[in-house]
Amino acid sequence: MKKIFALVVLFLSIQLQSQTFVKFNGVTALVGIPNVGVETSIGEKMTFSVDIMASFWESFDGKHPMKFYTLTPEVRYHFKEKYNGFYVGGHVGADKYQLQKWNYWDSNRYEDGFGYRLGVSVGYNVKLSEKFNLDIFARGGWHQGFYKGYYNDGTPGRYEKAPNYNKSGEWLPYGGGVMISYKL
Repeated sequence: MKKIFALVVLFLSIQLQSQTFVKFNGVTALVGIPNVGVETSIGEKMTFSVDIMASFWESFDGKHPMKFYTLTPEVRYHFKEKYNGFYVGGHVGADKYQLQKWNYWDSNRYEDGFGYRLGVSVGYNVKLSEKFNLDIFARGGWHQGFYKGYYNDGTPGRYEKAPNYNKSGEWLPYGGGVMISYKL
């Protein structure tokens, strides 16, 4: 019985690996923000993708913080065939950040917090060879943030007076690029 179980596990793992890609975002890498992921088959035209992106920048200009970490698990539906052509995906993701909100870029304020995202991705896979694909995509949706607002010019205390965390919800574009994918 143990031998049969071992053979079944071995067979399934070989099948899963043949349908799995590891990915690296070439666009975000150009600005020093790594974005890596894994995508695997879960059906005839469906895949499951998960990627992690992180910015380790203290700041781009020495004044405005730009640190963040995101985790994005996503289910994708491929219209033509898996890993080839157009697809749409739905995701729920989490993030941790220390950065300025888009509407505070010209101020001395920044946010330190965490949040979640609900959204969609639209993309196109280009088959380069049996082992390599390009995954061109854009991602956006609703972001709900929980943060504490601080000054980045040395002013003590918080700029907002929420007792614990302030909250902010916005519809945003928050991802995209060109993933270089390698089939395992």
